[in-house]
Amino acid sequence: MQTVLIDDEPAARDDLRRLLTAYPEIAIVGEAGRFAAAEALLRTARYDLVLLDVELRGGNGFDLLPHVHPEARIIFVTAHSHYAVRAFEVNALDYLVKPIVASRLEAALRRVATHSGDHPPAPGSFVPTDLVHLKIGNGTTRFVALADIVAIESEENYSEAHLSDGTHLLVHRTLKSWEDALPAPQFARVHRTTVVNLTRYRGSDRQSEQTTLLHLEGLAEPVRASFRYVPELRARLAALGRGL
Repeated sequence: MQTVLIDDEPAARDDLRRLLTAYPEIAIVGEAGRFAAAEALLRTARYDLVLLDVELRGGNGFDLLPHVHPEARIIFVTAHSHYAVRAFEVNALDYLVKPIVASRLEAALRRVATHSGDHPPAPGSFVPTDLVHLKIGNGTTRFVALADIVAIESEENYSEAHLSDGTHLLVHRTLKSWEDALPAPQFARVHRTTVVNLTRYRGSDRQSEQTTLLHLEGLAEPVRASFRYVPELRARLAALGRGL
């Protein structure tokens, strides 16, 4: 599968190139870091797949779409989750949020293989698995990267998502609904009202026989973990190569 990489960060292209070595069917036929070079590459090269960043030197990745061969597949690769809605309004096959995880790249390439040779996907056909789709209290819609969620606290049918940039999003969603949607062992319930992202775990303090305080990167105050959830918490941390 002939592939082009378009990203203005050389290190990001290096990472993608390294990950793609696991797929002998992928042949990288061109790379570009600047908008003008990417435009020329897309017009002249022969390719089946485009791995495309959004924010480029000299322009925006979305403005390159008219130059992509109509039969080619597009996977957006970006550090910004807020472009996801727009990406799925066009014929994007997937949307990967940096840093790229090997398992997510594998899932995206499986999608490419599944749809190779047929018509491009209809706009909005796919929802990325490393983003969560939220309807905010003011009626707007937003995609949020799972990696950016630090913790979720709930009260009855409402919950508040604490993000790594300090944002707090109030949504009409139960904690059980969150648990069903979020991947394990990355996310775990630690209290009757709280789910946390264990990749953000930085340490703990024993407050009492009943409560342990969890310190999470991106959250100023520690989160309480109830003793009844500690065994499962230990198991999930161990699965991530960490200890409580």
